[in-house]
Amino acid sequence: MQYTNWRIADGYSSAVRPVLMGDVGAVSAAHPLAVAAAQDMLLRGGSAVDATIAAQAVLCVIMPDACGIGGDLFALVDDGIGTSAISGAGAAPRHGTVCSDDGANSITVPGLAGAWASMHARWGTLLFSDILARAIHLAEGGVMVSASMAQTVHTHAERLRANGAASWSLLNLPAGARFVQKELAALLRLFVQHGPQCFYEGDVATHIVRAVKAQGGALDAQDLAAHVTEVGPALSVELGELSVMVQPPPTQGVLLGMALRNFSRMGQGSAVLSDHLAVELTEASFAYRDRAGEGEALLDVALQVDPAQASRRGGPRAYLHTAGVSVTDRNGLVVSSLVSVFDDFGSCLLVPELGITLNNRAGGFTQGANAWRPGARPVHTLAPALLRSPQGRMALATPGADGQVQTLLQLIIRMQCHGEDLATAVAAPRWRSQGKRLLMEEGHPSQAGLAAMGHDVLPTTPGATCFGAVVCTGIDTAGSPFAVADWRRNTWAGVA
Repeated sequence: MQYTNWRIADGYSSAVRPVLMGDVGAVSAAHPLAVAAAQDMLLRGGSAVDATIAAQAVLCVIMPDACGIGGDLFALVDDGIGTSAISGAGAAPRHGTVCSDDGANSITVPGLAGAWASMHARWGTLLFSDILARAIHLAEGGVMVSASMAQTVHTHAERLRANGAASWSLLNLPAGARFVQKELAALLRLFVQHGPQCFYEGDVATHIVRAVKAQGGALDAQDLAAHVTEVGPALSVELGELSVMVQPPPTQGVLLGMALRNFSRMGQGSAVLSDHLAVELTEASFAYRDRAGEGEALLDVALQVDPAQASRRGGPRAYLHTAGVSVTDRNGLVVSSLVSVFDDFGSCLLVPELGITLNNRAGGFTQGANAWRPGARPVHTLAPALLRSPQGRMALATPGADGQVQTLLQLIIRMQCHGEDLATAVAAPRWRSQGKRLLMEEGHPSQAGLAAMGHDVLPTTPGATCFGAVVCTGIDTAGSPFAVADWRRNTWAGVA
């Protein structure tokens, strides 16, 4: 693999969003308000982790369909010496007797609050009163319901009502109205007073268990009290001078490592051949999704693909959503993170006293090693990545469930194999393998070539949600923080 400049030479008046260079830090996130919250933390002297938590908290307020305190958090934190992986996701109820994709029996112990507590204890510098202030302000004052949010609520209104959320004010708000979340603001104030770990005990736990029990779920106080946030080393894939750090189990981040390692041994070719191999390696790696718990051992698997013909074996699913945050500070701390409740509004089960819906991550159980069982954790789709090279360090993350591995694979190949700069690679047209079809943004230069190789190509509107929305920050060898954001969705970037 070759190496290229991560910056863009001239970002002025360009349809490609430029790489921004910062002084005290840089941020890229799923919404401009989250970016603003992170910038404020950086300007106050906070660490990249302080800024990450601030941005994530804002996302929990303004994007409850995608993420929330009833959901999960995965992150990679690099301090220049090593990369730590934070697994903020919990287990299925230990006394559960049934699992579903929706409702009370689809809930696993939410891991986001515990991950905030763990990350802040290790790398935080500011008080939670500062970090959560903007999110509390937005929750108390209200945020505008966007047209897309109103449509999402309409689409899932039946699920929400069926799972105990009929009283939630969001169900009756049209686009343009203000969504006030007093209960969520109160929960965040509890985090300020007692730390986010209080989520798993006392009145908060009581409210959660009562809501779940009312809908026939098995989650109990002991499940919440037993929750532990796992922090350990990231998995590393060495590709010459480039190291790609990925999330260890229980996520499927190892699938990105498998595809990259196998791609690197196949040599370089045309752009069409590269895209073909990447599609085939994606589908081959997803055959191991249920075994993602094996982690590093899977990196040695030699994936078998035909370099001349599409297999159409399928594999990746159509799940979407999630929200990304990446932050870098001037001290060299780099964070890549994703927060999620899985499906839209997760389980759609509302805890009214807290103003949150709970995840439906048990819908991620499948078969084999990933089959449901009481007390187990399913394979997660959340797969942030972090790159280390002679040019510096760079964090990458994107929403899109099974599309996350695919989007990051394309981005890394464009930069490291085809010499594209970071901004151009992020902006470039994408494909997504889904089922046995190959969705491609209209205008993708490889479309005709891939169709000729037997791929079932489906031209798709550029910017469709299935193609993700990359958030990216990093720090170069001169010590300058940088950021870039995808043009897709509401993704934004800023510097401080």
